[in-house]
Amino acid sequence: MAEEIKNTAPQNLKVTIDNITIDVPAGTTILNAARMIGGEVAPPAMCYYTHLKDSGGKCRTCLVEVSKGSEKDPRPMPKLIASCRTTVMDGMEVKNITSDKVLDARKGVVEFLLINHPLDCPVCDQAGECDLQDLSYEHGAVQTRYEFARRTFEREDIGPYIQLHMTRCILCYRCTYVADQLTDNRFHGILDRGDKSEISTYISKAIENDFSGSMIDVCPVGALTDRTYRFKNRVWFLKPMDAHRDCDKCCGKVTIWNRGDEVYRVTARKDQWGEVQTLPDGKPAWICNTCRFEKKHTDDWVIEGATKIDRHSVISQGHYVGTIAAPDPLEKVLQGRKPHLLLDIHDESEVNTPQVHLSEIEGPAVGKTFNGDPHASGHNVTDVKIGAGPNEKGTDSTNPNTP
Repeated sequence: MAEEIKNTAPQNLKVTIDNITIDVPAGTTILNAARMIGGEVAPPAMCYYTHLKDSGGKCRTCLVEVSKGSEKDPRPMPKLIASCRTTVMDGMEVKNITSDKVLDARKGVVEFLLINHPLDCPVCDQAGECDLQDLSYEHGAVQTRYEFARRTFEREDIGPYIQLHMTRCILCYRCTYVADQLTDNRFHGILDRGDKSEISTYISKAIENDFSGSMIDVCPVGALTDRTYRFKNRVWFLKPMDAHRDCDKCCGKVTIWNRGDEVYRVTARKDQWGEVQTLPDGKPAWICNTCRFEKKHTDDWVIEGATKIDRHSVISQGHYVGTIAAPDPLEKVLQGRKPHLLLDIHDESEVNTPQVHLSEIEGPAVGKTFNGDPHASGHNVTDVKIGAGPNEKGTDSTNPNTP
């Protein structure tokens, strides 16, 4: 009986990726084995998504070179293979960043992905979180060789919360898998074939279900965007915080992006690979539309703390967690004396004129502005008031006789 149990136990296989050897369970793909190692060893993936069944094998960005098939058959595989679709074999040796063929092929794949993709990163809401942006920065070419007209599509609102910008889409199919596997009904899919393929709804039908917003989370580019957040802010100006609430539809564990008490957007919590985190019970942490679109105030949430952001991400700038400020050496240097430079500069310098409020004049201020000259700034300054705040009455600088 003990021998039978021993034989049915999961078998670990040894695989070497970029000269790093690791033991993984049987059935593990090369991509997930590389992710166990982490860092640059893990190939990029634009279409594969751990929590979506049958995803992967479409974008070809995860191509790797297998220099040794296995211990039993050490012959190398004749061509590059998709690591997200190929399971490891015992003794397999794989090259990712150590292979010139892989890097050259990945550069070509990125060039194909960017053929029809618009260069609108400065206005795209996905900027700062875009997988294609990161991929093109690492493997993209300086300029395109494509000479033909690019395909373009009209923007389409697929429901009250989501806008589809098909011109940016790279046809990774993730959103269709979300609709198939997370919701009861799917009203959108791939229309036409070849270079005419596009994602759209059938007969312009709106997508309305409790988890339709999850399509935004899985989209690797800016093709699916949150209509409640569009053009309102940049992610690197917001502060991501882990938060939760009691929700009867989903797990309620989210990342809120706020400034002050205003929550600009709510997203599912992501792991280091940009995928939705896995809950302790093994289920993915998808969130419902109520949490995503309707809870836009900090009072709606229980704040747990700052979200951990990769220090290499542009989002991490200005968000430092757990740091300790250096002590101020000024008091020690001055030996307890009160520094004049920390006093009110208007009272101490006797140079500036605090009675002139620069926010109330039309145009830039010049030297004559502080002498009451209405034309000193090049404009007809009629509202410069001396001796008054912005909401108080004072003496009109253009008419000294006016009380």
